[in-house]
Amino acid sequence: MIRVLVNGAAGKMGRAMSAGLLQAEDLQIVAAVDQTCIGMDVGDLCGAGPIGVMVESDLATALEHSQPQVMLDFTVPQAVMENLRIAQTHRVAAVVGTTGLTKTDLTELEESCGRTGAPVFVASNFALGAVLMMRFAAEAARYLPEYEVLEIHNERKADAPSGTALTTLDMMEMQRRVPSTGAANNTESVPGCRGGAYGGSRVHSLRLPGSVAIQEVLFGGPGQLLSIRHDATSRECFYPGVALALRKIGELNGLVLGLDQLL
Repeated sequence: MIRVLVNGAAGKMGRAMSAGLLQAEDLQIVAAVDQTCIGMDVGDLCGAGPIGVMVESDLATALEHSQPQVMLDFTVPQAVMENLRIAQTHRVAAVVGTTGLTKTDLTELEESCGRTGAPVFVASNFALGAVLMMRFAAEAARYLPEYEVLEIHNERKADAPSGTALTTLDMMEMQRRVPSTGAANNTESVPGCRGGAYGGSRVHSLRLPGSVAIQEVLFGGPGQLLSIRHDATSRECFYPGVALALRKIGELNGLVLGLDQLL
């Protein structure tokens, strides 16, 4: 039985992942942390009925009394790095789905993991279809170097572009054999309408109620367009990847990035 602390338990992802964890025979929620819904049973939060684990507000205290083997973090970009520092101090492994970690943050985590021996696994997306979408897009970039990324999430997503979009752009840039020439005459009568510039390409972020996660990579070439798209229609698509990471974390060393590393 793998003992799991769910950090961000009251959020949409926290509730959805908790619901999945409660169905697993080898994964056990031993603590739940959030800054809202304090005192509520995490089982009630995810619609499964009470399990006797109440939402707490202080991560360090929860780590101390629950003694989890791994912290699952789906919080917010502004808090995730401090959460990981606290987990590292307690030598607790972490599976992180929160986006917003910078290259400087990752360097710090790599050094910290080396000192504490507590591994950290970070993925910008836990859906298998999204992992395949990124892999296919990276392959296509070798042959079609002109592309743009469109990503759509719900209106409450804290960061833009999404971590998935940035990971995809980085993967494609590594595979692009020739640099983008860029579109000519990019005069914007509405500032920002052409999206954000990143690595010689453009990324467009939409935030709309009713959406979960959609990403489309559009490639252009003479006389043709190629579209590679992934739609997450419900958050349950992320659970198998999260469960895989929780089960594999004990076999990992240091900082590991990307679900493709576990497949």
